[in-house]
Parts: sequence; structure tokens; C-alpha cells
Amino acid sequence: MHDSEKRADRILSAARSYPWVTATIVVAIVGLILTFGPLTFGSVDGKTVAAWLVSAYCILVAAVQAWGMIKELMSGAVGLDILAITAIISTVAIGDYWASLMVCLMMTGGEALEDYANRSARSEVSALLDRTPRTAHRVADDGTITDISVDDVAVGDLLLVKSGETIPVDGTLEDDDAELDESSLTGESLPVTHTRGDGVLSGSVTGESPAHVRATARAADSQYQQIVALVESASNSKAPFVRLADRFSIPFTIVAFLIAGIAWWVSKDPTRFAEVLVVATPCPLLIAAPVAFIGGMSRAAHENIVVKSGGTLEQLAGVKSVAFDKTGTLTYGRPEVDHVDAAPGFAVADVSRYVAAAEQYSSHVLAHALTGLTDGTPEPATDIEETSGNGVAATVDGHRVVVGKRSWVIDEALDADTSSLPAETPLEAGQMAVSVAVDGVAAGRVVLTDHVRANAADTVHRLHDLGIRNTVMLTGDAQATADRIAGVVGISDVRAGLLPADKVEAVSNLTDRPVMMVGDGVNDAPVLAAADVGVAMGAKGSTAASQSADVVIMVDDLGKVPQSITIARRTVHIATQSIVIGISLSVILMVIAAFGVIPAVIGAALQESVDLVSILNGLRASKAPRRKREAARAEAPAHAA
Repeated sequence: MHDSEKRADRILSAARSYPWVTATIVVAIVGLILTFGPLTFGSVDGKTVAAWLVSAYCILVAAVQAWGMIKELMSGAVGLDILAITAIISTVAIGDYWASLMVCLMMTGGEALEDYANRSARSEVSALLDRTPRTAHRVADDGTITDISVDDVAVGDLLLVKSGETIPVDGTLEDDDAELDESSLTGESLPVTHTRGDGVLSGSVTGESPAHVRATARAADSQYQQIVALVESASNSKAPFVRLADRFSIPFTIVAFLIAGIAWWVSKDPTRFAEVLVVATPCPLLIAAPVAFIGGMSRAAHENIVVKSGGTLEQLAGVKSVAFDKTGTLTYGRPEVDHVDAAPGFAVADVSRYVAAAEQYSSHVLAHALTGLTDGTPEPATDIEETSGNGVAATVDGHRVVVGKRSWVIDEALDADTSSLPAETPLEAGQMAVSVAVDGVAAGRVVLTDHVRANAADTVHRLHDLGIRNTVMLTGDAQATADRIAGVVGISDVRAGLLPADKVEAVSNLTDRPVMMVGDGVNDAPVLAAADVGVAMGAKGSTAASQSADVVIMVDDLGKVPQSITIARRTVHIATQSIVIGISLSVILMVIAAFGVIPAVIGAALQESVDLVSILNGLRASKAPRRKREAARAEAPAHAA
């Protein structure tokens, strides 16, 4: 009984959502009862009443659709409903009112069909939105827990995140440790272990144990909600394939009327005119192509690529030039230790140990890399003195250690006689050094560099395989540093020493368009906005860059850049294919109908089949290509093992 009630509720909900479809079905049922039942109305039989009822209803539908088409034309859109409206009127005029009703069902059912297709195409987007936390468990000072709306969480609130729940806002971990699934944010499939005081991002999912998190941002300012806002904005963008649909619509309409007119003129039978137009309804243009684009955007979302509009997909598919920022895009954007040079009398291990201990309490951007010079926790340090912009001094294991700029270390730690300072080999382009002194004696240096991303060269190679030959690096760094990185990744066109305004000018002057610009920092926002397609590495990039970009890559993976182009090209191909299939089949049916071998009722049913084929083809854009799905299935057992 419970299942029956749920089924009835779904039917009633669908009937309320699509009143014209419901009305058409009701008219059809009443018409059939009148036609085949024993009812009479005075001297008028039921069949005649059915003809009047169905014809009047069809004329009403045609009038409503005509008014909607007029409003579209007034707003500048091309209305394709004229074919269906003419088909309804012409079939009523020749007395084939059942064919008229089928066309009405096709028109009114188009909304329901489009809604179903869109929901199928938006499956990945819907899944993301469904995972969005709606409530949070706030822990009061006395330990009581209250469920509140996630929008009511304030900075400083202590929240309980139960096992398997999504962290609702950005915060810091208040427990000794917690294991979190961050795959929706970073693409990392393995759980990540965090310790007390670590920053944790909204969108992370707790493991088997609950976690206590101290909110550091409101919901609207947190990472996951920003991702959701981007995806929601993209999914609500205007149906994308309007321009191409418009280009097809006018010729298609002219051809349909031409075939119908010739058939009428040659046969002298107005029925031929109606029979041709019945199979000429343009559902592939109205629904199938937009569904393909929505599917493509959903497919991109599944790959952690947020495309903000359907128009962007069209631009992506045609990209001819790609420009890259260097720091944080082609490189990791964080200096890492390359090697340690020890002066005579010191071991590399000792220099590393001293530096890690002295730097462990520093907030400097290099401190994290330097602290990692030793395995495990650095040994304690005392008498810590940090000079902003220069370095750190501390006492480690009874020795006075000074770490920082070479000139500052010389002035601060060494005797006036600097002859003890060993000669240093020149640094390579892109490298920097931190000098170290111990007890007033030069102990060595730590050489750091911003390493090239592991997949940067492969990314550029894949772009070349896609036919994009013009790849450019735009950076504010020195020419020598830029040339070294470009040589590693395979980019020959290097523009160095650029300010943000210079980057905008460089992108504007590129002749092979559309131009894609890939960046991640605040200073990239202007050039991302100026490019035909701006792509922000949004996982760790700035909010400004993400807001200025047309595409946001939500994981720290440069390989998503060529993947976004591949998805866009496949989407455009499928959308165009859906239009061509639908129009071709319609033209074939129109030509056959012109010879009078397809009755109007049968023609309406055939046209529904054409619509269905076109829409199902468009839905392919929301799925991975078959070979990719098969490869994923083949890998699954290995991962499970």
C-alpha cells in the first residue's frame, strides 16, 4: 500500500508539473470514449462530438504556442514552433484531428521530455549539489549539541562532524587526529590524515571516527560552497547551442514548407501538405543539442572541471592557442629543497638538522620546506629571534644557528673577517639559496627551487596532439628562469618580465584564436578575464582568479587542461551530430510523406521516434566514451585487490 501511495504521489506530481501534457492525455481519453462508446447527444453521435472536442483543443494549443512563438520573436529569438503550429492547423482543416492531437502531445510533451533529458544530462551536477551540507552540529560550551542551518555557522563555532558526514565549513581540527576523504576537492583517492591544528576544508568527508572542527570561515566563504556555487551557476546558464540551432532552423523551416507546398501543388491534395508538416517538427534543434551541451558540462563536472557556460564549451572546442602562467601553474608554486651544500667541517646531515630546528617556528613562506629537511619532528630550539625579510636565529643543541639571506647572515653571525666564508658555486636559473651559520662560522647553504609539475611536459605534449601548436608562457619572472622551465615542458614562445597589464596585452595580440589562458594567482585574474577562455587552477588558486575564469579546475592537476578541450570537442561533435541525424531523418520522412504513403497519424508517431533518437544521442555527451568506461571497468578489480 505504501508503494502504491508513493507511485500515486509521483503521478499526481508529474500531472501538476506538466498541465498541458495532462490536459492532452485527458482530451485523448475522452475523445476515445466518445468515439467508440455508445454515447449520443441528441441527434449528434459521440464521434462527431469527439471531433469537435479534439479539434477545438488542438486549435487552443496552436494558439497558445503561436503566442509563445511571437513573444520569442519579439525578444530576438528564432521561433521554430511555426512548423508544428501549421501542422496542427492543417490536420484539423483536413479533418485528421487525431493526427493534430498527436502533434499537440509532441509539443506539450516536449517540455516533459526536455526536463527528463536535462535531469539525466545534469546527473553529475545534481550529485554534487545533493552532497552539499545543509545542517551543522554546533557544540556549545557546556557540551550540548544543536543542529543549525549551515548558513548560521559563525567563525569560531565548534562543530561536530559525525562519521561519514561532509565537513560543512572550512576550519581547523580540534582532535588529535582525523582521517578525511578529500577526493571531491583534490582528486586524491586515498584518505588524508590530519592532526590537531591542521586546516581542513569543507567538502572533506570524515572517516570511521567523528571529528571536531573549529570554523574559520562562514559557509558562503568556504571551499566546497564556492565549488557548489560555481557549478550551480554553470548548470543554470542559458541553453548553449542556440547559435547553431538558429543557423539550421531557418533553412530547415524553408525546406519543410517548400516540400509540403510542392507535394500539395503536384498532387492537388491538401492532405499531402499536412502529412509532410507532421513529420517536420524540429525537436532535434529545440531539445537534443542543448541536452548534449548540458551533458558535456555535467561530464566535465564529473572530472572536477567546472565550465561556467555552454558558450564556453563552444569556445573550448575551437581553441587554437594556449597561454600558461609559470608559477603555480607549470610549476608547483612552492619552493622545495633541491640540495644542501655543507662547508668544510660540517656534515650535510648536521646542516639540515640545524636549519630544520631553527625554522620550525617560523611563518616565512620557505619555513615549511626547510622544516622538512629532517625526517620526523625537528629537535627543540630556544632563544628564537626572527627578523622579517631576513631570517631566523635560534639556539639548537647548545649551538647558535643563523639561517637566512647571505648578506644578513654575514652581518649577523660571522666575524668581520669573512675569509672563512667558502666560495659558492653560481645558482642555476630559478634557484635560490638560504645561507647557514653555526656559532659564528659559515656552515653551508640550502638551495631551493620551484619544481616543474610532474605532468607539465605531458600536458603540453597532449595539447600538441590535439592540434594546438601555439603554446606560450607568460610570466613576471626573469628571462633565464622562464627559459629553463619552458625548455623542460616544451614551450618555445616565452614572454618574461611581464606585469599583469603586459600579460593582457600579450594575450590580446595572439592571432591564432580562440586563446585559452591558464593561471592560478590573483595577478592572473585580469588576463584570465581578457582571454577567450580563461582557465583557473582553482583547487589552490585564488578566489579572484576563479571568479574571473570561464573554466575552473577544482583539483591540482594540470592534465585537466587538455581533458577539458577533449570533452568540449566531443560535446560539440555530439550536439552537431544530433541535429544532423534529426534533420536528415525528418527530411527523408518529408520526402516519403510527399508521395502520400505516410498517413498523418503514422507520420506523427514516426516523428516522435526521430525526436527520441536525437535526444538519446545527445545524452551520450554526459557519459565517458565507451573505451574509457571499459578501461575503468578493467582497472576496477586491480584497485579492489
